[in-house]
Amino acid sequence: QVQLVESGGGLVQAGGSLRLSCAASGHTFSSYVMGWFRQAPGKEREFVATISWSGASTYYADSVKGRFTISRDNAKNTVYLQMNSLKPEDTAVYYCAGHWGPDYIGLGPADFISWGPGTQVTVSS
Repeated sequence: QVQLVESGGGLVQAGGSLRLSCAASGHTFSSYVMGWFRQAPGKEREFVATISWSGASTYYADSVKGRFTISRDNAKNTVYLQMNSLKPEDTAVYYCAGHWGPDYIGLGPADFISWGPGTQVTVSS
């Protein structure tokens, strides 16, 4: 399995931006569909975005569509989440995850076999 570590979280004011990175170890990174999830206190982990093997296709939760952009650089074994126009309700621990398979639409947390430890994003109002 690929090993994942997120970075880039922090405290930002509403309307601001953050860019999360997720570095992967292992030579099979390009064979994983990658995703971002988030979990706020007292809530279940929820889907944010996924990206296909090549990076050509992406899929977003309605709550972040138009504000967040997922991308990947297979040469650097890294997946990114650019977050713009942040809102207080975006506050959560953000996790990157790897799915072994071609599907990138309609995936839930149980479909991902590799997870990072998470990075905290806090948006103040």
